[in-house]
Amino acid sequence: MQDADFVGRLRLGVNIDHVATVRNARGGAVPDPLRAARIAEAAGCDGITAHLREDRRHISDADIEALAANLSVPLNFEMAATEEMQRIALRHRPHAVCIVPEKREERTTEGGLEVAKDENRLAHFIAPLRDAGCRVSIFIAADRRQIEAAHRIGAAVIELHTGAYCDAHSEGRFDERDAELERLREMAAFGHSLGLEVHAGHGLTYDTVKPVAAFPEVVELNIGHFLVGEAIFVGLDASIREMRRLMDEARSPASAA
Repeated sequence: MQDADFVGRLRLGVNIDHVATVRNARGGAVPDPLRAARIAEAAGCDGITAHLREDRRHISDADIEALAANLSVPLNFEMAATEEMQRIALRHRPHAVCIVPEKREERTTEGGLEVAKDENRLAHFIAPLRDAGCRVSIFIAADRRQIEAAHRIGAAVIELHTGAYCDAHSEGRFDERDAELERLREMAAFGHSLGLEVHAGHGLTYDTVKPVAAFPEVVELNIGHFLVGEAIFVGLDASIREMRRLMDEARSPASAA
C-alpha cells in the first residue's frame, strides 16, 4: 500500500440495516433500504454496507438483490462465515465482503471475530470469495493477535471494532475511553504495517468520530445506526453530510497541525 493511499480523503460507508429494522417492525415495504442507499449516495457516501443476518432480522435477501442491482457506489456485504452466506455472496459478487461474528441472541454485533482460534477454517472460507473478486474484510477487535491472524489467512482488509471506545465515551468512563482510543491508534498502525487496509466502525457518533477519523492509517469508516437514528430528527441526507463534514475536518491539515 502506498502512503498516498491512506493520507487522503477518508471514505464513508453508510450502513442501512436499521432502515430495514424500522420497516420490519411493522411489515410491508416502507421505509425502503434501497431508497435510503440512494439518498446516502447523493449525500456523498463512498459505499453502502448491509448485513444479511442468518435470522433476517433487518436486511432481507430481496434487499441484497435490489442493492446489488442498483447501487452506483460499492456494496459492502456483511455476513457470518456460514455456507449459506458464502453462496449468497458468490452469487452477487459484491465489491467487498466483511466477515463478522454473529449470535442469534445479540442485539447487535458484539465484539470482533475470533480469527486466531479458527484460522484454518476461515482461510478456506474466504478463498473462494477472494477468487470471485470480492475484497475480503475481517471485523475484529483492536488486538495484535487477531490482526496477525487476519493477515495470515489472506484477508485484504481489517475493520477495527470501535464499540468499546464509543461505549466508554457515552458512559462517561473517560480514562477507559482514552485507553481504548490509544489501542485503536496503535493497532491501526500495526495493521497498516502488515500491508492490510484498515477500516473502523461500530457505534460511532458525531461526538466520537473525529479522533478515529484522524488516524492516518484508517481509510474507511462504516457508520449506520447513529445516522439512521439522527435522520429521524434532521433527515438522512443532513445526518450523513454532517458526518462527512466532521470526518473531513478531522483529516484537514489544520486538524493535523
